[in-house]
Amino acid sequence: MHIDSEKRFNKLIESFSKNGKLVHVHKLLGRAAQLWPDRPMVICGDDEITYDHVHKRAHLLAKVLQHKGVQNGDRVLIFYENSIEFYVAYFAVWYAGAIVTPLNVFLSEHELRQIIHDAQPKVLIISPSLSQKLASFPQEELPQLVSHIDIKDELPSKIEEVVSAEQDEDDTVALLYTSGTTGFPKGVMLTSKNIMTNTLQGVSSFEVGKSERIFCPLPLFHSLPQNVCVWGIMIVGATAILVPKIDRRSILRGIEHNPTIVIAVPAVYGLFCMLKTIKFGTVKYFVAGGDALSDKIRSFFAMIYGRKIANGYGLTETSPFIAVDFDDYTQPTNTIGRPIHGIRYEIRDDQGKVVPQGNIGVLWVAGYNIMKGYYNAPEATQEVLKNGWLNTGDLAYSTPEGKVILAGRERDLISNKGLKIYPQEIENILLSHPAVLQAGVIGVALEGDEEVPVAYVGTKIPEDHYDELIEKLRITCQRNLASYKVPRQFYVLRELTMTPTGKVDKKILRKAHESSIKNS
Repeated sequence: MHIDSEKRFNKLIESFSKNGKLVHVHKLLGRAAQLWPDRPMVICGDDEITYDHVHKRAHLLAKVLQHKGVQNGDRVLIFYENSIEFYVAYFAVWYAGAIVTPLNVFLSEHELRQIIHDAQPKVLIISPSLSQKLASFPQEELPQLVSHIDIKDELPSKIEEVVSAEQDEDDTVALLYTSGTTGFPKGVMLTSKNIMTNTLQGVSSFEVGKSERIFCPLPLFHSLPQNVCVWGIMIVGATAILVPKIDRRSILRGIEHNPTIVIAVPAVYGLFCMLKTIKFGTVKYFVAGGDALSDKIRSFFAMIYGRKIANGYGLTETSPFIAVDFDDYTQPTNTIGRPIHGIRYEIRDDQGKVVPQGNIGVLWVAGYNIMKGYYNAPEATQEVLKNGWLNTGDLAYSTPEGKVILAGRERDLISNKGLKIYPQEIENILLSHPAVLQAGVIGVALEGDEEVPVAYVGTKIPEDHYDELIEKLRITCQRNLASYKVPRQFYVLRELTMTPTGKVDKKILRKAHESSIKNS
């Protein structure tokens, strides 16, 4: 961590503290509306809204929520696409004193029903375009609904601000359900202190000011864009540029607003590479997060646009930032740099002991940004939280310079006759082939405890060339990997299923492989 970043962090902590406690998150928008009332807070397509306007609209909606009985500590679900309305709903929930719970807009009816049952919300704020997903729900299963938010109608001449009961920095203010790639999504409880700490950590890691325009081609229900484009912009008075959906037209329209920072998952950077001619002249930082950044995407982006992608890393459970690597020189793609100021880390073995430098182990982190726990899941919380330390579930090792290198997810680790195989290493080799656009490697159990790697790739080449591609991939793996790491089988598909945050969904791959075995 550079000393200037540490100084910026300490200065921000001092500015946002009172009586030894950090300012509560629900006061951030009011502060921003006073400092920058006419500054654009959000741009989405052809629509734009100022800090003052969001602040006032949120208070009007907060009154509606309170009339529906919403009180401190109640959960309010937000089921909205990327839009200005999302922001109004988000801050209305906080103004009403409730816990904001944004939902993945790609949820199935079954998943939506499970989360409603788990969260027991007082109100569900839902986009009219998504209301069809509730059509089959019995009325008794649904909370009260708010299905329309006005953002263009004329505001009353006077807005009476909502007053909610006093809240503490350690109270839960956000309940973020994880993507559930390994099972039912768990609700991550984040406190005001968690959010404020990590937001200030993130802001202090960049040289940013009120002139920033942050391009966000990511769904706002995810923790990364919430940190940067919902919480973070209010610290400096920046503007968030939203993309309603990830397509060529929406991306190019967003870029017309001259962003200075781009935050995206690796898959979106891959899309940038395919578009080839985007004008990124105003951008100071390109940051990737949410999944492993492949050599292929990094090198193609550098070749096409002449710019470096800074590799970021974090988890919903850490609010989410842990590290961002800004160093501008060639190094392994899975380098995430040094953890940002205020975050400690250790790399431990299966017995919980710290491993020697350079050895692979499980990455544990500690700091004020670590979640309160999982909602309604004390056993799951105890599995990952130990004496203030969080088990990230990621395998990693450290360098002499103190940088952290990721080696894949612990749950994805493949064990072959006592030897460990890291799928990320194989996936990087597969993605080096120009015809491979996506790659996912899973472990398949044989007799006993032995597992072998099986590879899935996505490509746009004609189907009659699949066999030829498989043979070329097999040869490439044999040349670049130890024999036990070479995938036992290769499957070629037109497209691999992705999670809403841009990762290959390995849960789907495992189900597909199990199904193919049963049908063979």
